[in-house]
Amino acid sequence: MHYNKSLLTKILKYVAVLFMATVLFVLLFFLLVYYGVFGPLPGKTELSAISNEEASLVYSADNKLIGQYFAQNRTNIRLEDVPEHLKNALIATEDKRFFSHKGYDIRSSFRVLVKSILLHNSSGGGGSTLTQQLAKYLYGRNNFGFLSLPVNKIREIIIAARLENIYTKDELLLLYLNSVPFGDNVYGVEAAAHRYFNKRTNELKIEESAVLIGLLKANTYFNPRLNPENSLARRNMVLSLMEKEHYLTSQLASSLRKLPLGLNYENLNKKTPAGYFVFQVRKKTLELLEGIKAKTGRDYNLEKDGLKIYTTLNMQVQDMATEAIANQLTAMQPSLDKELETHNFKKQWYLKQKQLYRSNDEAMQKRKVELFDFGGFQTKNITRFDSLWHYYKMLNAAVLITNPKNGDVISWVGGNNFKILPFDMILSHRQIASAFKPFLYATALESGFSPCTYLDNSEKKYPGYEDWEPQNYNNSSTPNSTVALWYALANSMNLPTVDLYFKVGRDKLVNTCKRLDFPRITNNAPSIALGTLDLSLSEIVRAYGAFANQGQMNELVMIKKITDSKGNILYKREAVEPDGVFTTETCKTITAILKEAINHGTGANIRNQYGIKANLAGKTGTAQNYSNAWFIAYTPDLVLGTWVGGSTPDVHFYSGKGSGSSLALPIVAKILGKIENDTELSNTYLTEFADTGEESTFLGCAPYHEIGITGFFNRLFKRIDKNDKADRNSDHKKSKSSFFKRLFERKN
Repeated sequence: MHYNKSLLTKILKYVAVLFMATVLFVLLFFLLVYYGVFGPLPGKTELSAISNEEASLVYSADNKLIGQYFAQNRTNIRLEDVPEHLKNALIATEDKRFFSHKGYDIRSSFRVLVKSILLHNSSGGGGSTLTQQLAKYLYGRNNFGFLSLPVNKIREIIIAARLENIYTKDELLLLYLNSVPFGDNVYGVEAAAHRYFNKRTNELKIEESAVLIGLLKANTYFNPRLNPENSLARRNMVLSLMEKEHYLTSQLASSLRKLPLGLNYENLNKKTPAGYFVFQVRKKTLELLEGIKAKTGRDYNLEKDGLKIYTTLNMQVQDMATEAIANQLTAMQPSLDKELETHNFKKQWYLKQKQLYRSNDEAMQKRKVELFDFGGFQTKNITRFDSLWHYYKMLNAAVLITNPKNGDVISWVGGNNFKILPFDMILSHRQIASAFKPFLYATALESGFSPCTYLDNSEKKYPGYEDWEPQNYNNSSTPNSTVALWYALANSMNLPTVDLYFKVGRDKLVNTCKRLDFPRITNNAPSIALGTLDLSLSEIVRAYGAFANQGQMNELVMIKKITDSKGNILYKREAVEPDGVFTTETCKTITAILKEAINHGTGANIRNQYGIKANLAGKTGTAQNYSNAWFIAYTPDLVLGTWVGGSTPDVHFYSGKGSGSSLALPIVAKILGKIENDTELSNTYLTEFADTGEESTFLGCAPYHEIGITGFFNRLFKRIDKNDKADRNSDHKKSKSSFFKRLFERKN
């Protein structure tokens, strides 16, 4: 008995010593961590100045989020933007004693010490409070070998306690929700709400908040897009925990658990509805930030400082343009494919590729490839050659829409898909073709010519220019005849245009191009009159803006305002004086002629085929061999331009299907049709020209005037050209029906 008592005493002594030693060891270990032996800990000053990296956001003019620039995809929100049910879901799931502890939970910490550290039992749970988790997300965990877990846990407890002394509980919740990762490379609840439900945090429903909070346990395993079944089960678990903590009634929790996930996934980095535009805005923003730095000394980081960039883009019109492109290219691509095969272009291309890759057998092996097409992405089992050909022969299109009065960019679609085909076709220089002609005719009007000046319409060779022999588009000409200037432009006739070029002179045209800020003309070839100059869609649309804006040309504008993360204005667009390019009279006359082109000339399909009623002026353009198709239309408040073509000029139609009126015009027509059907957009952009009637008096000039005795008898008996529209102007037609007027009608 005495022996047993002595043994028990010894055991108790050993246990007491062991306990004291353990306590002393833990205390010593804690002090070693506290005093920075395992690395410095953040102090009060650093913790008080916590600032998460935040994505800069790009907004459209109609207040849609259209882009982000970030190192980490995060958008910080304010406390008032956090719905109560989101806080409740977080507390019920992650830290139900959050409002009663001081940053660490003794019970949970003891459980971790015994189960996870001493017994190496992973089922013991994490035991970290929300504040400890926040410390981990903010400062990460370091590797200390076998001491990593205890050192990091103690560091997080110390940091958590310090955070609790600096911030209120609500502030800690907000900091947590703004900091933690939600999978899919998004950080913070605001970015997560937009990614998974395409809405802001303050718009979340209870069940949606439960999905996002459920994600925190395992970002991939419970990802609602990647693993919807796991996500649904986890969401219901969160709802049950909310019910258990009396944040939800049993009846409400039960009904919410029956709902589907309701995912509305939105990834701007993949879908990029305005990708080309957002990329250009990034470049411009960086330029503006450099200017701000030079002026104020403040250096802003576009990817980390949470700037807000407010742009001119109208997302509603942008969607219309994107849809119009997809519809037109979907309809026309099969025709191009057929023509490329019929003319052996495809066969020759494949032969050339095989010669280039003769020793590469992999190029001939089939493999699964995800290809972009106008209907989306498709997975196909094809060779490398097939994949290259798919993109090489693909039709491309670009649309640029601006407000000529201030240069605002309303829509910018630089190609078929920014992620797959990032090269911006709005900035690509291509042969401009007949879309250039109005600038030659405007130069002529500025030089004293009138719409009723008659131009030579006969074929001829030009010995001084390598016997160049231009022809009209339809190979028609009329010997011993002249054509009225207005009619030649409205019907895009080449022969009279060349005659006008020589009458006006190269120097005057070059000077006009210089005022329009076109690329420098380096050769003396008269073919420049027919549009052999390479221009970009941005240059041609900006220049047509001068016609729409009574001769005043504005530079294109994308950004209206930039603010910092707190809403302080860093930059605001100021009105800039436009460049005076043409006189008001010249622009009114050119507009009247280009209205005639829309109503009866080369752009008439927009009326006849598509039924567009808006009061428009416009011009088509068809480059040599149908390599580029253009169409530009405008009103006083809208300039809408489009280009369609292959990735290189050798990919083209061999028929009139590749003309500006067949390939490019339908895109503009489809956009205008949708704008016409929207009352607000129609009233804003499809405004009327301030016509007085004087601008169109030139319609009284006969389109053709034939020279000599043949012309005398033709005028006597009024031979009507088949291209002359009988219903153009009834008053003028009646006046010209006079026998004596036909007899004595003279050339201007």
